[in-house]
Amino acid sequence: MKKVCLITGGGSGIGRATAIAMAQDGYAVVVSGRRLDRLEETADLAGDASQRIAAIRVDVGQPESVRELFAKTLAEFGRLDVLFNNAGINIPSLPLEDISLDQWQTVVAVNLTGVFLCTQEAVNIMKRQQPMGGRIVNNGSISAYVPRLHAIAYAATKHAVTGLTKATSLEGRRYNIACGQIDIGNAKTEMSDATRDDQRALQADGDYMREPRFDVEHVAQAVLYMANLPLEANVQFMTVMATKMPYVGRG
Repeated sequence: MKKVCLITGGGSGIGRATAIAMAQDGYAVVVSGRRLDRLEETADLAGDASQRIAAIRVDVGQPESVRELFAKTLAEFGRLDVLFNNAGINIPSLPLEDISLDQWQTVVAVNLTGVFLCTQEAVNIMKRQQPMGGRIVNNGSISAYVPRLHAIAYAATKHAVTGLTKATSLEGRRYNIACGQIDIGNAKTEMSDATRDDQRALQADGDYMREPRFDVEHVAQAVLYMANLPLEANVQFMTVMATKMPYVGRG
């Protein structure tokens, strides 16, 4: 039986790389995000596996949009085996006292509420399908443990995702649903452009320095490993990061 995977934020970066890796591994993949043209680009980049990728537009912060996404997935494929809650956003680096309420709520809507809404829909499908169960992987961040300076909204939501991961893992047990989290540091994506090799990133002491990054394909392979485990086993938390980035000892 072909397994079905749904990925949010699949129009670029980690979501795109993971969608391609999953499709090439034989999964039927629903790739979702706000821009349909970017999602279709993701499918095209999968080469011979592109026919296994379906692109569906979604705004994960909007309940009706999320419900429609999962209803279309179920109608198309009949089940859901893996959800990768990958969609996430950030705002420009700002001191906490300068962040507007709208900026705060925008980050919370995508990074936290979106994860909850998608998890809720996935659980409702996974606990009713036969065979029962499935796997949910949440994209956390090393900011779920150690924040960057002037990134309070991002850090707060990613800390909250860790709590959501643990709670989902606990509640999912009775339905054979495993939930884990991958925490990523400085993968080469659009979101990490502020730390790319030709720019300097703000450090905890207020100084700036260049930070190393690593190929996003390594993240995709890590998510694929988590997804391919039998449901009797779970990677609860995994950290994948640039070896020489200033994370261990940050402060």
